[in-house]
Amino acid sequence: MGRTRIRDIRHEELISATITAVHKRGYAVVTMAEIAAEAGASAASINYYFGSKEKLMEATMRRLLTLLKQAMLERYATAKSPHERLMAVIDANFSDRLFTNEQCSIWIQFWANAPYAESLQRLHRINRSRVTAHFRAELRALVAEDRRETLREALQCYMDGVWLEAAQSDTPLNPAQARKEAREVADLMLVSQD
Repeated sequence: MGRTRIRDIRHEELISATITAVHKRGYAVVTMAEIAAEAGASAASINYYFGSKEKLMEATMRRLLTLLKQAMLERYATAKSPHERLMAVIDANFSDRLFTNEQCSIWIQFWANAPYAESLQRLHRINRSRVTAHFRAELRALVAEDRRETLREALQCYMDGVWLEAAQSDTPLNPAQARKEAREVADLMLVSQD
């Protein structure tokens, strides 16, 4: 295993600080100086490592997308049926590493700002396409074709709604409870398809 470079450590510190600062102040108003202060660094370090606030936000979202991808792969590794794989998609989106107040807040702000920044639009499309493709693949074996898209859209809207509520909550989140409830909703929707 290779040594961790100082540059990589600094990147992670600034990305963590971005998540915290954006949650506290909001993406539209948070300054690079506030993000840097959260990391115990200078605003010049953000410019040095990322070049701009938008590029820092892009790097932060890439990091969160990587965490989501890792959560998906971990859960898919043990799923053996279409139903288990569908639940793996749901569980990954409520992973302990992702489903926190701060990270829900930055995701929601990312979605809100994506239409106005080309690099964020691209990441949003990639994420949305990935989740959509996973749902479609698993629902293909579980639901009749004429109902598949309605169910996929309902599940994605449910998850988005939970994330939106979580982003606005001051109460610490319970990822295990969120996974349990999301699974129950999915199972109710699947039963209603019979």
